[in-house]
Amino acid sequence: MANEKMIGQATPEQIAEWKDKHGEIFSIKVEGHVCYLRKPGRKAISYASVAGKTDPLKFNETLLRECWLGGSEAIRKDDDKFLAAGGVLDQIVELKEAELEKL
Repeated sequence: MANEKMIGQATPEQIAEWKDKHGEIFSIKVEGHVCYLRKPGRKAISYASVAGKTDPLKFNETLLRECWLGGSEAIRKDDDKFLAAGGVLDQIVELKEAELEKL
């Protein structure tokens, strides 16, 4: 499937435009479908965290909605594809290491 066009695939020009506007861009591929997400900011992570307190799936749903740039809507609407995407979605939330030192 490497040479086949995926459903929702963006052009290289569109990807370059998103990178210029948002910085890091990610793609999630599920069963021949692809979607594109930007790196989440604090606001998106906050919304997702609040939503996830009452319903764990809402964390992924909110993060997907807040970071969505384009691609196949089937990843958002088809439960199987959504759940598959949710399995890797947490990887776009990159945590840096910090040190705490008592002085």
